[in-house]
Amino acid sequence: MSLDDRKLEVLRAIVEDYVETQEPVGSKALVERHQLGVSPATVRNDMAVLEEEGYIRQPHTSAGRVPTDAGYRLFVDRLSKVKPLTPAERRAIERFLIGAVDLDDVVHRTVRLLAQLTRQVAVVQYPSLARSSVRHLELVPISTTRVMLVMIADTGRVEQRLVELPTPVAADDVTDLRRKVNEKLAGQRMADTPPLVQGLVDECSPDRRGTMACLASVLLETLVERSEERLALAGTANLTRGGVLDFQGTLRPVLEALEEEVILLKLIGEVEPSKTRVRIGDENEIDNLRSASVVSTGYGPGATIVGGLGVLGPTRMDYPGTIATVRAVARYVGDLLAQN
Repeated sequence: MSLDDRKLEVLRAIVEDYVETQEPVGSKALVERHQLGVSPATVRNDMAVLEEEGYIRQPHTSAGRVPTDAGYRLFVDRLSKVKPLTPAERRAIERFLIGAVDLDDVVHRTVRLLAQLTRQVAVVQYPSLARSSVRHLELVPISTTRVMLVMIADTGRVEQRLVELPTPVAADDVTDLRRKVNEKLAGQRMADTPPLVQGLVDECSPDRRGTMACLASVLLETLVERSEERLALAGTANLTRGGVLDFQGTLRPVLEALEEEVILLKLIGEVEPSKTRVRIGDENEIDNLRSASVVSTGYGPGATIVGGLGVLGPTRMDYPGTIATVRAVARYVGDLLAQN
């Protein structure tokens, strides 16, 4: 059964009131608060249809109604308009992020900012090495048989490795090695580097091949083989702000899910360019998050996506405001990385 405009307006009013008040919504309150242009009896009939169609439910006898996951989904897809951020909110985001001194600072400022603005749990993935390019490779002599390899990605992410060399190497030779690896690898996507690293060994003179082979092994481990991804999390205490109906009465499954990095990466790491994902309740594949909603998007310099960020909270969420904030913060972080 397709719902007419009036019933959709009633659903919109129920969602907005329940999100704001945390109380089940009755027909009398809807008529008083919203200009629906009909009597409480008509609203009651509309609510009965909405309940029959599975968009709202009655949490207990003689109470008002609350939205179901299907009701929230219809609201997000058809009824809500993303709230534009105010100029003051935009300035606050810009000021807060612009003071960051390095990538760690950017990530930690971003996750705190998201948690504060949305009043939900915020998760930010560090720029993924798999999606990054090499900006510069530095070789720092520690001793004649040991150098520090420092890899700087185009996103500002820095990785360091100690390289044990098979024979002593002079400082001038380290400088020459540095030049060779940068000529070959600087500007390349990390996913494309394995044949280039092998080329460094193949093209090396026989007397330096052992040294270059050691260096190449650590380069591959740094650029390609290390699959671990890093995350930052903030605002877990925000989960306790809700009413008794949030999270079906218990926070434990949600808190357990937040402790698993693999789960969090699945939630926010699978992102597509310029797309915001909203998963509501049972739409979440993870059982422990069936009482939660997740709003996530990708971020990165220009059209390149290097990581994901988002927020998690109860299904009773201010979706228009949350979507706008997540998008805006992702855009500012992308701009920062582009300027980096």
